[in-house]
Amino acid sequence: MHHPEDRMSIKSAVISQIQEIRGENQTELPSLTDDLVLLNSGLDSLAIAILVTRLEDSLGLDPFTESNDTSPPVTLGELIRFYENAAKLPDVDSRPTG
Repeated sequence: MHHPEDRMSIKSAVISQIQEIRGENQTELPSLTDDLVLLNSGLDSLAIAILVTRLEDSLGLDPFTESNDTSPPVTLGELIRFYENAAKLPDVDSRPTG
């Protein structure tokens, strides 16, 4: 069951994971602002896939399969809202059970 996450906890989870991945890649990155284009964040497509996987593990949300929104997020702010909106959906847990 999804428990509604408040905006700051989802935002902090997203930013924390981005910072962790950037640190692992030892990448100098621009400031993490809502209007930062994800592909300009210092994360390549593989790092973004890792980010999505880690967020699914930590938040129990996979908005890419749970959402009816067909346009992928382009900016950091859109990514955060994408996860916030998924947290508001009815009880759909994408994590495997067992």
